[in-house]
Amino acid sequence: MREGIYARSVKRKLDILLSGTALLLLSPVLLVTALLVRKNLGSPVLFTQLRPGQGERIFRMYKFRTMTDERDADGKLLPDEVRLTEFGKFLRESSLDELPELFNILKGDMSIVGPRPQLVRDMVFMTKAQRRRHSVPQGLTGLAQVMGRNNISWEEKLIWDQRYVRHVTFLGDLWILIRTVVNVLRKEDINTDGMATAEDFGDYLLRTGKVDQESYERKQRIALQICRKYS
Repeated sequence: MREGIYARSVKRKLDILLSGTALLLLSPVLLVTALLVRKNLGSPVLFTQLRPGQGERIFRMYKFRTMTDERDADGKLLPDEVRLTEFGKFLRESSLDELPELFNILKGDMSIVGPRPQLVRDMVFMTKAQRRRHSVPQGLTGLAQVMGRNNISWEEKLIWDQRYVRHVTFLGDLWILIRTVVNVLRKEDINTDGMATAEDFGDYLLRTGKVDQESYERKQRIALQICRKYS
């Protein structure tokens, strides 16, 4: 991938300017949302998760929590659809849960626009070509998100990501931002049809018979080993 002057020299400066300005202007919204999360879901207010960023450097991504910590008699977390409250659904539908990622952008972990940072356990199932999505900073929003978000297949998402990294431009990023605002206002493609939360890549591959159980378990162990290094 050849980087133009925008991707090389301008994009990061815009990220700092836009994320810093957004944090300042949205600080009342962040405060009120944090208080409501504390009241409705308890502590901690923020949900953090390890994600692979540019160059597959692992960083900790911030979000407002949207689920409870309810567990069964054996201490295992209950299914997502049980723990996801109506308030949590509202946060997801309005994308308010994503606002703390502005801190990640200001820190340099992420960009305003780029492929969405997936889970470590998603990354290990990607092919070499698919993992090229990590050659650029991961984004708050991206091409795959405005082209269907959670209602397109994993293969389609990764194709859109690869298409983005081949041609990063100012006008392209601006178009994605505008489409993102429209989609958020319309509350489009928040969840995969029939699922409370998006399906992991490995689970999708196993369910559709594209990996066998042995390969699935081996790669899950690899993902766990990676995460343990940063826990």
